Amino acid sequence: MEEMENQTGTVEVSSSEKSLNARLRLLDKLIKQCFLGNATHSKILDSDETKYQKDGPWCPRTFDGFACWDAMPGGSTSKQFCPEFIVGFDPRRYAYKKCNENGTWFHHPETHRPWSNYTTCVDFEDLSFRNIINNIYIGGYSISVAALLLSIIIFVYFRSLQCTRIRIHIHLFISFALNNILWIVWYKAVVNRVSVVQNNEIWCQILHIITNYFMVTSYIWMFCEGLHLHIALVVVFVKDDVAMRWFVAMGWGLPLIIIMIYSFIRYHTYEDTERCWMDQSDAFWIIIVPVLMSLVASFVFLVNVVRVLLTKLHPAPNQHASLAARKATRAALILIPLFGLHFVLIPLRPPSGTQGEIIYQVISALLTSLQGLCVAILFCFTNHDVMTATKAVLTRILRSNDVIVMTGITGGESMVNTRENIV
Repeated sequence: MEEMENQTGTVEVSSSEKSLNARLRLLDKLIKQCFLGNATHSKILDSDETKYQKDGPWCPRTFDGFACWDAMPGGSTSKQFCPEFIVGFDPRRYAYKKCNENGTWFHHPETHRPWSNYTTCVDFEDLSFRNIINNIYIGGYSISVAALLLSIIIFVYFRSLQCTRIRIHIHLFISFALNNILWIVWYKAVVNRVSVVQNNEIWCQILHIITNYFMVTSYIWMFCEGLHLHIALVVVFVKDDVAMRWFVAMGWGLPLIIIMIYSFIRYHTYEDTERCWMDQSDAFWIIIVPVLMSLVASFVFLVNVVRVLLTKLHPAPNQHASLAARKATRAALILIPLFGLHFVLIPLRPPSGTQGEIIYQVISALLTSLQGLCVAILFCFTNHDVMTATKAVLTRILRSNDVIVMTGITGGESMVNTRENIV
């Protein structure tokens, strides 16, 4: 254990010691609950109740490092639900421990130490499926990151595209890209490494906080996109520079306040600080509520934007009504992924272990991880201004490389020679 004394004389405890202290506190808590509490932790298998003698020897109550086992009569086997705090264990399954007929707990033939059977706690089929889902997330996030980075390069490269709307796009894409990169790191460095989760390293806790920060920024910047469209269509006199400063403060500052409050409350809730903060916590509502509020507000903006579009796209005498409706519908469909309303398509999660839950997990993984790709396609790759600017650059390149007939000299070389002759 490493300890350092600072200039003020106080002792700063290293992250490894903090993690060790947390595990020791959890172990001490479980031991006290085992030997001082009156709760029943395990029970005899029904098939063994008629085999043992109540007046015979009993195995004493014991704590095996994971769970507490009540005193059991010799010749019986006891069971209890698998512990929830062990990564990879299914708490709906049972662990088993055998009491020998002479009143001693069963010893493993290789280690010659008391042994509890936790091998039944792992659902290997479910574990394989979870690994597939994790790989879908990693693959989808990787594709989204590539698309988002390419979009950012395009927006920055073409100066003709610089405007408030494109600047908001850039901030949105940056938040999406950083969030996706951090999720890839999370799945690779935390979820796939049991030792990291069990040791509850301080860096994985910080990674959890930063990842959720950029997740919130993505939703807030989607809200800013909708707010900008609403202002552009409804509000008349608003300076772009002033609006952009408010968008930046809102897009990056508001999530920081939310995450600071969330981290402070969760850090001071002891039972929520284990396992790299992977477990569900009531403190997470501090994040969920603002995100839901931004989605609701974005939906209101969407409805109003569509209403305004229908008004402005009112068919002229020579224009069919269906054409205006199609334009408004297309605009609405483009806005839906921007606001994140596609999550509404899967409002209820089916019961765990069912075929519906498997389908839900796959669809959810694809929709969540490829959201960045959808945003990049809708607001960059299919953007009319981007396509026009790209065609203009490609046309200039092709023209400069065209070979002048009967000379073998390209247009670019001809221009260079002309300049040299003039000089």
